[in-house]
Amino acid sequence: MDEKTRDRERSTALSRRNFIKATTLAAGVAGIAGTIGAVRLGMAKSGEPSNGLPITMAGYNLDRTRALFDGKVNVDGCDFQIEEQGIGDLNTHVFSGPQTLDVSEIGLHPYMLAYANEGFRDYSLLPIYPIRVFRHKSIFIRTDRGINRPEDLRGRKVATPGFSSTSLTWLRGIMQHEYGLRPEEIQWYLSAKDSSAKAAGKVSKQESMVPKGLSVSQGPEGKDESDMLESGEVDALFHAAEPRAYIEGHPKVARLFTDFRKTERAYFKKTGIFPIMHAVVIRNTLVEQNPWLPKAVFKAYSQAKQIMYDQLKKMGWATISLPWAAQEIEETRALMGENFWPYGIEPNRKALEALFQYSFEQGLCSRKLTIEEVFHPASLELSENQN
Repeated sequence: MDEKTRDRERSTALSRRNFIKATTLAAGVAGIAGTIGAVRLGMAKSGEPSNGLPITMAGYNLDRTRALFDGKVNVDGCDFQIEEQGIGDLNTHVFSGPQTLDVSEIGLHPYMLAYANEGFRDYSLLPIYPIRVFRHKSIFIRTDRGINRPEDLRGRKVATPGFSSTSLTWLRGIMQHEYGLRPEEIQWYLSAKDSSAKAAGKVSKQESMVPKGLSVSQGPEGKDESDMLESGEVDALFHAAEPRAYIEGHPKVARLFTDFRKTERAYFKKTGIFPIMHAVVIRNTLVEQNPWLPKAVFKAYSQAKQIMYDQLKKMGWATISLPWAAQEIEETRALMGENFWPYGIEPNRKALEALFQYSFEQGLCSRKLTIEEVFHPASLELSENQN
């Protein structure tokens, strides 16, 4: 056993002892959640520890995961502690940090890069996808540069915070396969800062990889991607989040696809792909000792998501502070089906294989990965229909 493994096991053992102590003493604080860093202690319904397997979990507190944070759903056979953290910090923690988490939300593409390029094998993927986003909305332009369609970006200067995040890999792949715009036809500028960094946490190493064969320059020191777009130093911006300039209504900053909802719906109707941004990983050594755990974790996330569906059906229009939420819910179901946010392998095979292809052809993953190698074997046959 190498020193890193010994250190990690000592750290895990300590965290589990502390966890058991905390659950005994802190039954009254269960359910505290809602901000980054908030912790929820998962216990038996009686409020007492169930003497189950103690596990530590982390991710975002979303409508589809909230039941894990507020105690409506537990992981069968487990006493769990769940903490909300940003994805950049989670990536770093899992790939190169203390690895004290047993189950964690993770950036799907950073995981692929760590697996293919760095030989990372400490955690395996589970087919749970907490965050998915259509990406056409993620291109922002200067309105005074004559850019009206994706093809107009050829030869242009495009800023981006980081380069190899899941969102940007999807976006470049969509531009290439749907519009014929290849990454090498763009002059890329990597911003020194990110105006949305507070929400996502620090960018992990795997999100900052730049492949060979592209025109890539570093942006000015001290400036973020929004500064570069506002000043006109670049013509456009690829960014997962709305940049500050767009949020604040800069008169010369707009989305490339003004009716991105229409464009993204057409993309789904054509391809059947709902792009996956985040997945969930589980520690391999823990599963070796507890082979039932992947199914229990999958079941818990699926039950939490079903609670979200049920809420939307009952009174979604009243709980969402948007005047036409009911119409949006109805139209989403009509286009994408009742289970429009599916977990498991088969309903997502096309999306997963598309990202594997994009990463390889963009020179990011050293080889084209397969579903069977990166997902834990115990999770390959998991289906929401079984729960």
